[in-house]
Amino acid sequence: MRRREFVQGTLLGAGAFARVVHAAPPRANDLITLGPDKVRLSRLAQGTGTKGYSKSTNQTRQLGLQGLADLLKFGFDNGITFWDTADAYGSHPHVREALKSVPREKVVIMTKTLARTEAQMREALDRFRTELGTDYLDIVLLHAMMRENWPEQCKGAMEYLAEAREKKIVRTHGISCHSLAALRTGAKTPWVHVVLARINPAGVMMDADPKTVIPVLQEYKAAGKGVIGMKIFGEGQLRDRPDEMLRFVLGLDCVDCFTIGAENRQEMADLIKRIPNAV
Repeated sequence: MRRREFVQGTLLGAGAFARVVHAAPPRANDLITLGPDKVRLSRLAQGTGTKGYSKSTNQTRQLGLQGLADLLKFGFDNGITFWDTADAYGSHPHVREALKSVPREKVVIMTKTLARTEAQMREALDRFRTELGTDYLDIVLLHAMMRENWPEQCKGAMEYLAEAREKKIVRTHGISCHSLAALRTGAKTPWVHVVLARINPAGVMMDADPKTVIPVLQEYKAAGKGVIGMKIFGEGQLRDRPDEMLRFVLGLDCVDCFTIGAENRQEMADLIKRIPNAV
């Protein structure tokens, strides 16, 4: 991984993981190459899905269309080129608004879908591109995988996404996970090029405790897959311990980049400032 000089062993409770020592302090705007499809994006993603329900989130409810678009533009102006959205968040229109002042090719847009069949995925990809105002999607994830046998349930959607990648409608694809069983299945599934996984040192809103999850994420990395961390602040429950949370995720050799749902410019600016000082 970029800017990493060497890896040394350390311990997290009873579970071992490799701690990364950086040749230079990691920065939020460091460009990371993600997964086998080599998508280049910033280390930090601007999340838009904090406490999401009924196609709304803290970001969309508090900031509105223009406010969230302005926050995305603020992040972009500070080197944050990775935008995290989803159909379930209702934030596609906000990203489209931001693209009115940001060159499309300069940002990576990740979205997620509950589509499980070929027909559902076809409809989703067409609608998402319209809602986002773009001809292509950078990262598309099957959202909230929970069952161990999810590849059987989602076969049609997976095949259609693979075809879309071949046609360059989608640059890369994968899953977001909400259970340990689903996470483990993804590590062994060649179709998965990218995983969005919950990780923090306190085990808050995770699929299992860190010492259980970390070896699974290392399996993803060993297989050449891209790993994006989420729930770094436990969906806000750990926001009073930001340096500890950032130090932890930046010290993992099995997480390429991560998404945090800043809710205003002050929070985004604070994250950008804290990351280089966290390690």
